[in-house]
Amino acid sequence: MFLPLIKTVIFMKLNNLNNKKIIILALGLVLLLGFLVRLYKFNGPVADWHSWRQADTSAVSRNFVSGGFDLLHPRFDDLSNVPSGIYDNPQGYRFVEFPIYNVLQAAGYKFIGFLTLEEWGRIVTIFSSLLSSTFLYLLVRKRFGTLSAFFAFAFFLLLPFNVYYSRTILPDPSMVAVLLASIYFFDKWLEKEKQSILNFKFLTSLILTIIALLISPYALFFTLPMVYLILEKYGIGFLKKWQLWLFAVVSIIPLGLWRAWMLQYPAGIPQSGWLFNSNGIRFKPAFFYWIFGERLGKLILGYFGLPILIFGVLSKYKKDLLFAFSFLLSSLIYVVVIATGNVQHDYYQILIIPSIAIFLGIGSAYLLNPANENKYWHFCVFAVCFIFTLFFSAYYIRDFYNINNPSLIAAGQAVDRLTPKNAKVIALYDGDTTFLYQTKRKGWASFEKDLPVMIKMGADYLVMANPTSADLGFSKTYKLVAKTNEYVIFNLRQKP
Repeated sequence: MFLPLIKTVIFMKLNNLNNKKIIILALGLVLLLGFLVRLYKFNGPVADWHSWRQADTSAVSRNFVSGGFDLLHPRFDDLSNVPSGIYDNPQGYRFVEFPIYNVLQAAGYKFIGFLTLEEWGRIVTIFSSLLSSTFLYLLVRKRFGTLSAFFAFAFFLLLPFNVYYSRTILPDPSMVAVLLASIYFFDKWLEKEKQSILNFKFLTSLILTIIALLISPYALFFTLPMVYLILEKYGIGFLKKWQLWLFAVVSIIPLGLWRAWMLQYPAGIPQSGWLFNSNGIRFKPAFFYWIFGERLGKLILGYFGLPILIFGVLSKYKKDLLFAFSFLLSSLIYVVVIATGNVQHDYYQILIIPSIAIFLGIGSAYLLNPANENKYWHFCVFAVCFIFTLFFSAYYIRDFYNINNPSLIAAGQAVDRLTPKNAKVIALYDGDTTFLYQTKRKGWASFEKDLPVMIKMGADYLVMANPTSADLGFSKTYKLVAKTNEYVIFNLRQKP
């Protein structure tokens, strides 16, 4: 059904009213499809791919629900020294992004209800992704036409890699949405003959830029398209435009204040220096393999998307193509600077998906240009690449949805059922807080110190998933609360 719709959109004149209605219908159908595919395993537990980061994010939201919306002191469940690498964290502080995403998740759950907290987190991410696709379409349409915009829109919504991550409990997709909206309104403001700072578009773009940087400072890398728009409009004369300097300074001040505030709570600041190039992988063969081979070629594009991407990069749009290349350059600078982070965690590539979608859209329009001499052959090539891109990428991404250790869920439910709500637990999982999150308790995810020391620090219960015979040896010293093949729970305050 989808390919005939594509063919209808392609082989038509795009300037009469009826065709505009068809375009709107096509966009609506793709948007609906993008929404529906993001509902896959919508109600699943937070124990799938990259559940550690998701659990930490959702834990901040859960603490807002139970302890109040103290945005200046976000807390999660991990009391250990693992995040900071130095300090114990008895208050459970969590200072990473300013908790705008968490407020939306927690507020939806607390004041609207109907869904679980985790489902509210996914709803925030899903609608952020839908907004991203909309603003991406508007940005691409202005420069490259309806056909390019439509396919940038479609690829953004349907690439399986992006489908998975745009329904996870992570703030990054929300940052992408806010930043794309900011670029759109900034572009609209620059169109005005008189660039007043009291203009709605200026103020909207400024506020959105502030929010994007607060959600993730990595947004700074992706402000390069704004720089291009400024240079396109004013050239070197931008130096005389005080409005632009005001925009730049004001947009960065809140982030600076937030980072300065964080420094008061070093125990709650996770280590981040390793993200840049701690293992020296930048520009080594392994770096190019993981970023361009494994992630871009395989996971994101399923190999068959590469020809469409290359056609987009080699397009003949000339001047306007520089705008697209500003996105591409932003992405390249980002993956090079944050080299270890991008190699170690594939969710870091969430931020480069708009850049990829733009060139996929341009490449699709090149292949499907109705003026092409062999347009039906071009259509066949595109159709094969499009279908196989989605198929192979989905094949590689499908395991991301799996719950590979269901015992964590059963053990967490048992802890929640059998222990006091204010109990502190050690949920052993090699420092991964996914298990701890399932218990709905504060505590530790590893034996970071000797057990007697941790008991003095406040540990009340010890829980292990998939226990071994060696794990059961703790029953000689501590009271056994529950034991199954899936988990074992000990009361560290009582003797057997």
